[in-house]
Amino acid sequence: MADLQAIVDEIHEKLTPRLGEGKVADYIPQLARIDPKKFGLAVIGVDGEVYKTGDCDEPFSIQSISKVFTLTLALGKHGETTWNRVGREPSGSAFNSIVQLEHEGGKPRNPFINAGAIAISDLVLAGHTPREAIGEIVRFVQYLADDEAIAIDPAVAKSEQATGYRNFALANFMRSFGKLDHPVEHVLGVYFHHCALAMTCTQLARSGLFLAAAGSNPLTGHTVVSKQRARRINALMLTCGHYDGSGDFAYRVGLPGKSGVGGGILAVAPGKASVAVWSPGLNHNGNSLIGSLALEMLAAKTGWSVFGH
Repeated sequence: MADLQAIVDEIHEKLTPRLGEGKVADYIPQLARIDPKKFGLAVIGVDGEVYKTGDCDEPFSIQSISKVFTLTLALGKHGETTWNRVGREPSGSAFNSIVQLEHEGGKPRNPFINAGAIAISDLVLAGHTPREAIGEIVRFVQYLADDEAIAIDPAVAKSEQATGYRNFALANFMRSFGKLDHPVEHVLGVYFHHCALAMTCTQLARSGLFLAAAGSNPLTGHTVVSKQRARRINALMLTCGHYDGSGDFAYRVGLPGKSGVGGGILAVAPGKASVAVWSPGLNHNGNSLIGSLALEMLAAKTGWSVFGH
């Protein structure tokens, strides 16, 4: 791990000429304002060592990366019955597709596409008001990162609520199949707010450490989930974490990961490190273009791919 800082610096240097490539997520007005040339990378080893570069301490909208944390919460509350509501298969369709949902009776393919994450929000909402559920999610992420400064960006949440017509359609569709227990407005209130969490690469990498360290946070000593559950969440991140670009990401990078349209990616090298990268320009699948390249370079230089060196 000694030369990791040199690797991180080299990745930043090599990618600097390409910063600004890709397309920012302009369908969420607040995200359209972000400077596309931003780039941050943070690697935190299971030994607690931190290696970082670029804009790694500037908060950004983590968007769908938050779905990893809400899934973890839902599994904590509902255990294996969670899978009665959402599947574990890659979707092969766009992250906001409605076609598959109709074909499969309102049960989303996996917890990381929008429909699946809306179903998970419904499970997290059980026994709570929307405000309580949102508070629980924020506190959980603060606990994972051991950082009480993490908060929701209200402007992004408002921006999503005002323009999230497709998500309203997905939620109403699932409700029509009897797949949501709570009013659509309540479920989407929770969903839009957790997607509007703002975090830095350093905070995000810290939040994912429990997945790199067999379910426990090595910095605090807290057990978050069992080893088996950490392994299973990693499996879902590998197969479903990048929408219909998940296979390509597994092929090129070989690490469990979860992307967000804010340009962030959380990646996990089991037993080694948690990695967060941020570059706002997206590829055609809605994943960070430069962020994916950075992780491909990191995996190549460290030999961390889960498929072997």
